[in-house]
Amino acid sequence: MDHFLYRDGALFAEDVPVAEIAAAVGTPFYVYSTATLLRHFQLFDDALAGMDHLVCYAMKAASNQAILKTLAQAGAGMDVVSQGEYLRAKAAGVPGDKIVFSGVGKTAEEIRTALSGGIRQFNVESEPEMEVINAVALDLGVVAPITVRVNPDVDAKTHAKIATGKSENKFGIPIAKAREVYAHAATLKGLDVIGIDVHIGSQLTELEPFRLAYQKVAELTETLRADGHDIRRLDLGGGLGIPYTRSNEAPPLPVEYGQLIKDTLGHLNVEIEIEPGRLIAGNAGLMVSKVIYVKEGEGRDFLILDGAMNDLIRPAMYEAHHDIVPVVEPEPGLEPRPYDIVGPVCETGDTFAKARLMPPLSANDLVAFRSAGAYGAVMASEYNSRPLIPEVLVHGDQFAVIRRRPDFDEMINRDTIPEWL
Repeated sequence: MDHFLYRDGALFAEDVPVAEIAAAVGTPFYVYSTATLLRHFQLFDDALAGMDHLVCYAMKAASNQAILKTLAQAGAGMDVVSQGEYLRAKAAGVPGDKIVFSGVGKTAEEIRTALSGGIRQFNVESEPEMEVINAVALDLGVVAPITVRVNPDVDAKTHAKIATGKSENKFGIPIAKAREVYAHAATLKGLDVIGIDVHIGSQLTELEPFRLAYQKVAELTETLRADGHDIRRLDLGGGLGIPYTRSNEAPPLPVEYGQLIKDTLGHLNVEIEIEPGRLIAGNAGLMVSKVIYVKEGEGRDFLILDGAMNDLIRPAMYEAHHDIVPVVEPEPGLEPRPYDIVGPVCETGDTFAKARLMPPLSANDLVAFRSAGAYGAVMASEYNSRPLIPEVLVHGDQFAVIRRRPDFDEMINRDTIPEWL
């Protein structure tokens, strides 16, 4: 469910007409719904009711500080994967003891920043990383709380580029090697080994891969406890998918995911962390774009938009689908026609959809890309020297620009000309 609905023939974001935002900020732009963000966070929090738990928003999905502050005020922790994300979370008012640091390539500088500013835990990805965390902690005179990310070799049945739990993926240590790694970690004086971490991928549309992974984690928990380790927290990652199309085949609901966690891990008396990102932010955002031209090609027509692959790269990068709808609701009975929907960037890959059935559209008409709140703005670039597009947050009948569009001078003046030129 989201809060982007037609009223009297016009698309609204909560109680604000999308066309009104377009008139104020120009196109293209991203717009997020506060109500949808909070609703989706609450669904996860409620799904784990009765268990000691923390829902840590995976902020790589959408990291604007206004989004982070919205979720933090609702009680969310944050899952970060870089020093920049850590500092963003802190700037948004998230306390260090609610920030989990994930990622395969943590540097000594990043580790020092987190230990100095406060951290809930590091999710350790490798033995060399463990040694670096230990050394930095000893140098600072502190103890670093860690979990070890295990790779359970489970096929998440998702896109190959976002699968993370198979043996050939770069993430975590092989689960078969876990006892050896935990035994070594216990000898390092700068570490407090508090639990286990697992994350098998993103955009999962069925529960069985989670079940297989969590059963392995349950067995490992009991084995490590028998070895003398105080396993008191399980970080289960994120990955639950969202419906990118309006079909009847919806991914599992958070309540079903929560019940699976209770069924597979509830007997262990541990604190549970989950790290949803896409499901919280994905359907909470639109990208709104304007038709520049309708071009008749040979055997096909093109809608050329002012939004491009640099603004929303998912279709070019993952062959991802986004429903695209007109901002003015089409009249009943209007015959749709197929369009290739493309952007102005000089790449054939700058194609959002092929032969997509749409109502007849004209230059200056507005369209909205649904389910664009996750991995949209955060993956945008200035390719073709196109400025980053604005982000807007809606709250009821109010909206605010939470990241403005830079002008061309700002973008160009970031370059520095060497003195010999």
